[in-house]
Amino acid sequence: MILFIITCKIRRKFRNGTVFQLKGSAIRELLALANKPEVLSFAGGMPAPELFPVDKIKAATDAVLDEQGKIALQYSSTNGFEHFRQQIADRMEAKLNIKTSADNILVTSGSQQGLDYSARVFCDKGDVVIIESPSYLGALNAFKACEPNFVAIPTDGDGMIMEELEKILATTERVKMIYVIPDFQNPTGRTWDLERRHKFMDIVNKYEIPVVEDNPYGELRFEGEYMPALKSLDTKGLVIYLGTFSKILAPGYRLGWVCADDEILAKYNFMEQAASLQASTVGQMETSKWIDMFDLDKHVDTIRECYKKRRAVMLETLAKELPEPCTFTRPEGGLFAWVVLPEYMDAKELQMKCLAKKVAFVPGGSFFGHQNPLRLNYSCMPEEKIVQGITALCQTIRENLH
Repeated sequence: MILFIITCKIRRKFRNGTVFQLKGSAIRELLALANKPEVLSFAGGMPAPELFPVDKIKAATDAVLDEQGKIALQYSSTNGFEHFRQQIADRMEAKLNIKTSADNILVTSGSQQGLDYSARVFCDKGDVVIIESPSYLGALNAFKACEPNFVAIPTDGDGMIMEELEKILATTERVKMIYVIPDFQNPTGRTWDLERRHKFMDIVNKYEIPVVEDNPYGELRFEGEYMPALKSLDTKGLVIYLGTFSKILAPGYRLGWVCADDEILAKYNFMEQAASLQASTVGQMETSKWIDMFDLDKHVDTIRECYKKRRAVMLETLAKELPEPCTFTRPEGGLFAWVVLPEYMDAKELQMKCLAKKVAFVPGGSFFGHQNPLRLNYSCMPEEKIVQGITALCQTIRENLH
């Protein structure tokens, strides 16, 4: 049933009348095509594979198997390898000022599993989930398994518009969860400013609605001031924080985590027991050993510098080549930029014309109802190919302007 829901075309109306459509299989087909070596792909959200520390991971793997091989290859506790959870808790305090402990961490098979559990913990059929407009496709597909109704809150350059959020909370019944990506949002690349974060937490505390804060990109800031995580501003235990090693180490390990207060985390723990028993023991121990043996901060600095250069090249090329009246976001970090075409243009139609020129992107309709935006990823292409691909994209846009 879950597979059917995710892969078939899903159509639902928001309360504000916006039609929400997802077609997970179409996205997979696009990414399969975009991953062909001859295609200049800005479609995926994948880290640059040349930055994976393969030799160091091999050293950590050898050390784990030599020192604790029989433990690493065995079942372990549902909540995760204790030393690894403490490392996560320590890093959350150092990087995000979130004061927590290993007891408040549940290790998951990527943060995607945390998204799936979130809907199962909080939602029944017909309950309301509040999201940003637009929002992350993978989260919405995960939530769909529980058949909620979605209410999309409009956004501007600084994130979710708080006045609109409060209107919805004041007039909507059965709101069970709010899902947000405050830092370098997927798909737009936008980041909430400090005032917006404080207003959001004031509203959340007033209505006491659980919040799922998804933060896969938070450490990938290239410029500007780090913003506090919503969880660091949480005084009532309402924020459930999702983190991941996929963007700062290696996505193949499929290691993420949930950080929440005791009562809520116990429910996530129960979901983990039912769904998979635990995340990979050997994956946790190898990642933990890697953190013990090497400098994760230095490795993240290397990733940031690479993506910063690639982002700069993409934005410079867009500024030079993108015709008016098209606009684009200027993210201060993360993996994505967001281009908005004139309302009469359909990014899906543009996509097919670009694929004929061996250039790929993800149409904005994959993330919410509007068809004229598109998402661009800059992490996986070297600079010269970014210039080549974005120039071809902009030329195709120019050819299709009225």
